[in-house]
Amino acid sequence: MSKSIFYHAGCPVCISAEHDIINLIGSNNVEIIHLGDDKARIVEAENAGVKSVPALLTPNGNILHINFGASIEEVKG
Repeated sequence: MSKSIFYHAGCPVCISAEHDIINLIGSNNVEIIHLGDDKARIVEAENAGVKSVPALLTPNGNILHINFGASIEEVKG
């Protein structure tokens, strides 16, 4: 994986963090995944270790949980 992946659920905390991540690392270096809109990617996020969103998966496989917007269980609905 060459890009980071930013997982979020569209809440205000997540959107704010998305803007900060893009400003920090650049839009070319991060894939943005809105799990509320793309529920098929929830399993991928869980398998990577995401426990809550917003979260950033780094290219070397580390998960950085940023603030707390929602648990992955809440995103699953």
